[in-house]
Amino acid sequence: MILYDIPDIRLFWSEDERFLKQFIAPHISQKIKFQPLSRYPPLINDISFWLPSETYSENDFYDLVRTIGGDLIEKVALVDEFAHPKTKKVSHCYRIVYRHPERTLTQEEVHHIHRTIEESAVRELGVEGRF
Repeated sequence: MILYDIPDIRLFWSEDERFLKQFIAPHISQKIKFQPLSRYPPLINDISFWLPSETYSENDFYDLVRTIGGDLIEKVALVDEFAHPKTKKVSHCYRIVYRHPERTLTQEEVHHIHRTIEESAVRELGVEGRF
């Protein structure tokens, strides 16, 4: 606990990936300092869209989400990929987890950010929204 500045011994039994991921390091001698976890609940919203023909990169979408959402974005993950059997168009569905470190977010606050992400994805990445 002293080595990593961990304030509560119960965290050592945690299965929370936010805690566990902090201690993955490329080298054992790398200095790690514990970052406190938010105790406030997450808000989860999904976004799905049809991909443009060849110019799409998942990393561009991740960057876009983190640029718009900033510190409120806890996690972005691809949860589904679908190829339409007739048109051969590909659709991605991403799950975005929002969480504020110091207070509970409202769905109204998150909806505003989520709408901005949808609009920016269409405008900047050339996707066709399914929202």
